[in-house]
Amino acid sequence: MTAKLDLFSAAPSLMKTWMNTSIAVASSLEPTLIELVKIRASQINACANCINMHTAEARAKGETEQRIYLLSAWQEAPCYSDRERAALGWTDALTRLSESHTHEKAYDALKAQFTEEEQVKLTLMINVINGWNRLAVGFGLWIDPAAAKAAQAAA
Repeated sequence: MTAKLDLFSAAPSLMKTWMNTSIAVASSLEPTLIELVKIRASQINACANCINMHTAEARAKGETEQRIYLLSAWQEAPCYSDRERAALGWTDALTRLSESHTHEKAYDALKAQFTEEEQVKLTLMINVINGWNRLAVGFGLWIDPAAAKAAQAAA
């Protein structure tokens, strides 16, 4: 796949701000939880670029192959903690918001596992990854994880 345009050349100031915001939000909760959320939202949105990137990042942060492979069936897989399940349920609910507004059960699980501040941080992370998914799918992006790391360091 060839990108339709270079986001960072087309809108450098806004993309730098977006990248810095993404980095700040991603560092606000535990790293492996953040990667699970990024992968799960990217699965729902069928964003190959982000699935590729965030599975590599998850492995680098110590995530296991089993837990990465089972994310598409997380509800049935016994390898996730209650906190992770709450985060994944909230991710599913918000990423699929246009399909229904039946997110109360997911919110109840979220409240049981996350402080109010953490709820906001997690919700911001879900918004950020959904935004990246739309940029990547919409503009046909494919970024090698090593190249993304270099771009992140430059931001």
